[in-house]
Amino acid sequence: MLVTFNRLFEVCREKMEAALSALPWVPVCIGGSDLLAKAWFGDTQYWVLLSDLSSVWEEEMNADDIQRRAQDLNKRLRAPTQAFFAHLCSVARPCLSSQGNDQTSAAHMSLERHGDNLTVRLKSELAGLPFYWEFCCTQTPVATVCRQLVRPLLAVSRVLQRQVEDLAALLGRKDAEIQDYQENGAVLSRARLQTEPFEVNRYRENFFRQTIPQMAVPLVGLDFYSELQDLFLAVSSGNAPQKRKCSADSSPTAEDNHVPGPEHQQTSDVPTGVESLIASKEQNDVKKSSGRTQEADSEQTVPLISTAAAAGSEERASSRPKKKKAVGLFR
Repeated sequence: MLVTFNRLFEVCREKMEAALSALPWVPVCIGGSDLLAKAWFGDTQYWVLLSDLSSVWEEEMNADDIQRRAQDLNKRLRAPTQAFFAHLCSVARPCLSSQGNDQTSAAHMSLERHGDNLTVRLKSELAGLPFYWEFCCTQTPVATVCRQLVRPLLAVSRVLQRQVEDLAALLGRKDAEIQDYQENGAVLSRARLQTEPFEVNRYRENFFRQTIPQMAVPLVGLDFYSELQDLFLAVSSGNAPQKRKCSADSSPTAEDNHVPGPEHQQTSDVPTGVESLIASKEQNDVKKSSGRTQEADSEQTVPLISTAAAAGSEERASSRPKKKKAVGLFR
């Protein structure tokens, strides 16, 4: 019987920890202290984690514990556990999830430290009477800290490093593509778009020299950017993060940037004129037998090197399709 009970307790705790892992760390301010919080509220139980990046505290409560503490702190209130817990969720969850001030104004929270322990006091109103609650948090075991914070952050760092390597490889292929256009006579239409070939070692040195001194200063508040939160949850759950809305200058094929094949070279990392150039070349190859390549050229938004020269060479371009001049980003 005892073995069965222990096994049931382990299964319930595993489910709770899985639910907690599916939540992001969010920045909160309690009693003037900036913290990272992760709070899970079930039917009549909760699990709260708080951290100031020096320590991590937690409190885990079930229905019986909640009922006893509610009666001890609220002598004048008589209500079932579900009523106490429902009200606690409504006022505590916004405070521990960094939601808007209009939702957090229903409760006042303060923070006290007692040695290695942390107490978060909450005050609100229930049925017109004061309602008090205390989150009595103790030091979190190292194993829990590793599962909930350290391991996901290490996985995030690996994912970001892989992303940097893929982007560096993509820039190298883009430089080779641009060099091929230039060797075939293409000229940039606007000088301000000229860039130097990407050199990964030089970029890494400059980036470290400029960025690390800025990151070495003390942090003002604790924050997880929304993209980092999505990545953190993705590596914690093993699922791909949800797609965000693309920016206005994003290419429809941006999600294929990691594919090394030449058919995926027209990505949002290069101005969209290159895409129109590739489309024009394919269109001209199809129409070269009909002698109408000048119609494809006239559809581009950027003119060739000389409009008069282009008009005078239309007949020669139709008879010599392999000598077509590039259009689009270059002229």
